[in-house]
Amino acid sequence: MPTTLPTSDDAAIAISPFGIKYKNEIAAVFIVALLAMVGFAGYWFYSERQNSGAAGLLASAKSAPDYEQIIAHYPNTPAGASAYLLLAETQRHAKKFPEANETLRTFVSKHPQHDLVSTARMAMATNLESMGKSDEALSMYAQVAAMFPKSYIAPFALLAQVELLKTKGRTDEARRVCEGIMTQYRDSIVAREASRQLRILKPAVSPQQTSGGSTVVPANPPPPLLARPALPAPTNVAPSPSAAPKPK
Repeated sequence: MPTTLPTSDDAAIAISPFGIKYKNEIAAVFIVALLAMVGFAGYWFYSERQNSGAAGLLASAKSAPDYEQIIAHYPNTPAGASAYLLLAETQRHAKKFPEANETLRTFVSKHPQHDLVSTARMAMATNLESMGKSDEALSMYAQVAAMFPKSYIAPFALLAQVELLKTKGRTDEARRVCEGIMTQYRDSIVAREASRQLRILKPAVSPQQTSGGSTVVPANPPPPLLARPALPAPTNVAPSPSAAPKPK
C-alpha cells in the first residue's frame, strides 16, 4: 500500500509541540546571538574610533610629551605602539639612554608580536653601547642575532659585535663573526663589509721580546731545522799507529 505524505496541517500539528516545549530555549539562543552581533559591532566601532583618534594625534605629535599623551590614552592601538618607539628615539637624541631603554622594554612587553620588536632590541643594545656598557651591549647584539636570524636586522647585529670585539682586542672572535656573516648573509651589503673587516683583521703575530726580557711563546712554534750543519774536521789529532812510518 503506498505511503501518503502528511499535509501541511499535519506537519504543523507534529512540529508545534516541539516549538511550544522549547520556545524559551530558542528565544534565549536568538537573544544571545543578537547580543553577540551587537557587541562585536560596538567593539569594532569603538576600536575604529580609538585607532582613528590615536592616529590623528600621532600625526601631529612632535615632542616627548605628545608621545606620552598618546601612550597614556591609547596604549593598545597601533598608534600607541608607534608612540613608544618615537618616544624612545626622542629620549635617545636627548642622550637619556636609560629612559629610552625603559621605554623600549615597555614596548616589547606590551607588544611582543609587533614587527619592530627586533628593531627595538637592537636600539636597546645601541643605547647600552652609548652608556659605556660594552659587555651588556655585546650580549644584547648576540641575542638579537640569535632570536631573529631571518630578520633584516640580524646581520647588522652581528656586524656591531665585530666592532666591539675589535675594541676589546678579541680579534679571533671578531674574525669568526665576520666569517659567519659571509656564510649566512653572503648576498647582503653587510657581507661585503664583513669581508672588508676580515681583510683588516690580521692573525696572531709572531712572538716578540718583551721589555722585561722574557719571550712570548706562540701556541704553535715553528718546527726545528731538519738537519744540522756538518762540523769541521778536527785538526790536532794524533795519527793512528797504522799511519806511522815503519823503521828500516
